[in-house]
Amino acid sequence: MSEITTASATGRRKNAIAHVWLSEGSGQIIINGRSFEEYLPTIPLQNTILLPFQHGHLINKFDVKVVAKGGGVHGQCGAISLGISRALIQLNPEVRKLIKPHGLLTRDGRMKERKKPGRPGARKRFQFSKR
Repeated sequence: MSEITTASATGRRKNAIAHVWLSEGSGQIIINGRSFEEYLPTIPLQNTILLPFQHGHLINKFDVKVVAKGGGVHGQCGAISLGISRALIQLNPEVRKLIKPHGLLTRDGRMKERKKPGRPGARKRFQFSKR
């Protein structure tokens, strides 16, 4: 009886958080209970999530279940990609050498800048009137 290996990891990007569970399988990806193609309608967004598998030479070897919350679709894609990369390394530390040079293990720390008091936005100023 073969034991199915499973790994879980969390990825974050902007205000999006993605909890990812990887298990050996046929390459099925489920995001928030919906299919991968249904949740992410465009090809570039789908490719963002597949990058860790492509660079690690592991396409169609793992089933992925994702719960993504917060942010927008692009932020969630970045969070899912980071979560998948971290989970792949838990299952096989050798993959790290293939994934790391492509920047897939780096958490993008850029966040929305806060609004400042006395101003209409983070950097915006009220209209200047000379007279």
